[in-house]
Amino acid sequence: MHPPTNTLPSIAVCLAAFNGVRYIQQQLDSILSQADVRVTVFVSVDRSTDGTEAWFSDLQAREPRVVLLPVGAVFGGAARNFFRLLRDVDFAACDYVAYADQDDIWLPGKLKRACDTLAQSDAQGYSSDVVAFWDSGKSLYIKKSYPQRRWDYLFESAGPGCTFVFSRLLAVQLQEVARQRAAELVDVGLHDWFTYAYARANGFRWVIDEHASLMYRQHAENQVGVNAGWAAFQWRARQILNGWGLTQARLIANQVGLQDDAFVRRWSRGGRWQTLVLAFQAAQCRRRPRDRVLFALSCLALTIVGWK
Repeated sequence: MHPPTNTLPSIAVCLAAFNGVRYIQQQLDSILSQADVRVTVFVSVDRSTDGTEAWFSDLQAREPRVVLLPVGAVFGGAARNFFRLLRDVDFAACDYVAYADQDDIWLPGKLKRACDTLAQSDAQGYSSDVVAFWDSGKSLYIKKSYPQRRWDYLFESAGPGCTFVFSRLLAVQLQEVARQRAAELVDVGLHDWFTYAYARANGFRWVIDEHASLMYRQHAENQVGVNAGWAAFQWRARQILNGWGLTQARLIANQVGLQDDAFVRRWSRGGRWQTLVLAFQAAQCRRRPRDRVLFALSCLALTIVGWK
């Protein structure tokens, strides 16, 4: 038996879309059918060429739980689109906020499990493992729930942003930063990494669930996608060796208020000696044991090629 409607947690789902008509129906159906929660989906569309804006406009006219933000803007990437959602959505009436991509499939209890986990653990942020899947029928369980480390939030996200659910308190603080620092956040490449970093840097507890309630679709148009396979390894290796990863870490550290932290100041200047020292602190910088080794090796490589 379902509890009375007025006791159900209210969730603002922030969905960023771009040329999403191919998969969006399945994603929206899985969000709107979430069990034991009240959902409102706020949609921001990066100017598209496949009719995505019209599709959502038509849906909004029929479905009161879908709110389409004004269309026509070009954001040029998922992170900027999500930052727009953080700036413009009114969170006053919600208990929690969730991020959503346009092409995944949420299992029916995804949001309820997240809300229960947050309430039971007295945490403000939640993410989880996922099951990646391909149109070919292939699927792969992706574990993100390795134990958190002292500094992991400066160097990686807490998992795919599409698993993120966080409290209104955290959402309102993120909104204030997104509004005040809109120009600086333009260069942040991953909204989920920033969200996790802000939470941890500002004393909010974050839980990474050892459970997958989301089918994480993989296809050629994924901006980042799952960290599995040779192609993903090559992409991330290039991002590391050109200094992008540490540059993003420095940028995010500055935007979440850690620019004067002694640990950040030691490595953020980009010197070879400082980067070498960071390599020996890899155990506190990444959660997954294999990733700690790769992080240390990447820092060693950057001591040779350098970064700014």
